[in-house]
Amino acid sequence: MSIRVGVDIGGTFTDFCAFDEASGALHSLKVLSTPAEPGREVITGLEQLQRDYGLQPSDVSYFTHGTTVGVNTVIQRNGARLALVTTENFIDVLELARLKMPDPYDLHSRRPTPLISRDRVFGLRERMNASGEVDLALDEQSVREVIAQALNARVDGLVVALINSYRNPAHEQQFAAIAAQIAPQLPVYCSTNVWSIIREYERTATAVIHGYVQAKVADYLRRLRSALRTQGVSAQAMVTKSNGGVMRAELGETQCAQMILSGTAAGVVGAAYLAKLADQNNVLSLDIGGTSADVAFIRDGQVEYGVGEMIGEFPIYIPSVSVTSIGAGGGSIAWVDDLGMLRVGPRSAGSTPGPVCYGRGGDEATVTDAFAVLGYIGQRELGFGAIGVDRNAASAAIEVIAKRIGRSVESAAQAIVDISVSEMYLGISKLISHYGIDPREFSLMAFGGAGPMLGCFVARDLGVNTVLVPPTPGVLSALGGLVADVRSDFIETLFVNLDTVAMASIRAHFDQMKTRAIDWLRDEQQFTGDYVLEYSADMRYRGQSFEIETKFSAELIATADLDALAREFHAQHLALYEYADPHAEVQIINLRLVVIGTSSKPLWPQHPCIAGTPVAAVQADVFINGKAQAVPLYARDDLRAGQHLLGPAIIAQADTTTCVPPDTRVDVDGFLNLVLTMLVKPEQRV
Repeated sequence: MSIRVGVDIGGTFTDFCAFDEASGALHSLKVLSTPAEPGREVITGLEQLQRDYGLQPSDVSYFTHGTTVGVNTVIQRNGARLALVTTENFIDVLELARLKMPDPYDLHSRRPTPLISRDRVFGLRERMNASGEVDLALDEQSVREVIAQALNARVDGLVVALINSYRNPAHEQQFAAIAAQIAPQLPVYCSTNVWSIIREYERTATAVIHGYVQAKVADYLRRLRSALRTQGVSAQAMVTKSNGGVMRAELGETQCAQMILSGTAAGVVGAAYLAKLADQNNVLSLDIGGTSADVAFIRDGQVEYGVGEMIGEFPIYIPSVSVTSIGAGGGSIAWVDDLGMLRVGPRSAGSTPGPVCYGRGGDEATVTDAFAVLGYIGQRELGFGAIGVDRNAASAAIEVIAKRIGRSVESAAQAIVDISVSEMYLGISKLISHYGIDPREFSLMAFGGAGPMLGCFVARDLGVNTVLVPPTPGVLSALGGLVADVRSDFIETLFVNLDTVAMASIRAHFDQMKTRAIDWLRDEQQFTGDYVLEYSADMRYRGQSFEIETKFSAELIATADLDALAREFHAQHLALYEYADPHAEVQIINLRLVVIGTSSKPLWPQHPCIAGTPVAAVQADVFINGKAQAVPLYARDDLRAGQHLLGPAIIAQADTTTCVPPDTRVDVDGFLNLVLTMLVKPEQRV
């Protein structure tokens, strides 16, 4: 027996997908996360897979997982106590950042306090110029002084980010070598080793986040690998990366910046995989868990990538799947502010204590409690039987809020749901404007533990007409880890004009990057399968401040076709800004290369469709439009391909609950996805 196991560790639940390569069976389950003891939930899940399905640890041939350890460390600000070493007179790099206000509409908004306080930032006497030539040689006495100051500050490590080191990292490497002799107990994180990019703040900020989380992430991965061996899992442990790929967990111990957004990225990869099977090319993925709603766009079947994704309050410039987190989830807490206004989030009940209805000690009403009061959940256990739903406890918690705002308990619960949906609508609308898309041309894929519960309500507000709910929506991020490829990004800064003189350098650098990429795949990852290479460059018109990524084929590089390269950039610029100047001078700032080792994918069975209407398991009392109404509750396991039903209805399954509003048709497709279609068009809705 050969079993592929994917795991996603969330704030409330840890999700498992186990795929039997011989039989094609896909098993899934949820266990409660253990934030106080990271990794314990993985062992608990493996033990439960063995009890429930007879899957032996020795049968696991592939194991991958996503983790939130790095993200949570930044959000909770409990990472390493670091010192930052910069070039002398550049010590304010973190405070200055990009001089942008977090909220331009709030004159009182302030940039977040840096992860390294100003008293632990030290200047170093050295200077590399913009061409990578030494203006001022590294002063070894200055190095010793800086290290002495850092030791007096009792730091756990040093981040060194020197001006123009992306052009020439020699001074950073010299500093690390001297520090290793003077204070070998202090780890040194060179910005050019973390991610060697142009622009001082971006490179420094990325290196700081890497150093801040490295110790905790490395310790977690070591303990996880040890626990897996103890359990009898001999397969190489893999970890999902921010770019949607996977790498060996052992490498993650030193390359943790590459995996800091691993969980959210895996969900989008899983969504893109299932959307392609369902013949849905343009999809808005909506992953709602206990703490947040993660939103991403899939266009023409391809995941969107970008840099500058936010980790808590801070950006990181590692290439990542473009995912935006909105502080609204099933565990978001409802509260009344000083003006008597009902608010929802951003605080979350998480897994401990969790929503009040879970009976785990929570005493503050959440969005999940509101759905329990309205009757959408509570008829069955949630989370694969991990928890029950105490509807009376939820009502008691919401009654406290209802009295403060002068509403009935049911009306207050509906208001909590409406506000939560409005928060998501606001956040997603900003993304729609940013990407310049028409949501009416997209379907919405709802997943995560709370995604199908809220999906239709969010879609109605956005004007999206179709909602797709996959067969195992509550564990889709875990499935994403199973279908993800081995993937890594490589970057080289050139800063040259696109002309005949530069073309030789461009080709030479791409050849070097290709060698590094294949070595990484074969030697570091020990991957022996097929691979593909994707070429691109960050390009701009001369005089512009920022550049855009432009993709092109390897043939254009091999043939040195400058005109074709320029045309690709002009076309990309036109698509983004509706403007292009074919006669303007073009510059290449960075060269990028992505290597993708293609992994085997589970074969998803397609079922023959037989038209019909399913039989409801029970009738449930649900409050809709201010009054109680009996609606059919269907068991997801009883639905068959080709069947259809009409809302209002509830579809319950082990890992989530799908809420079907009135005027909505549900069709079960050949892959057992639920396809929910709004029968009232957006322009007809009141």
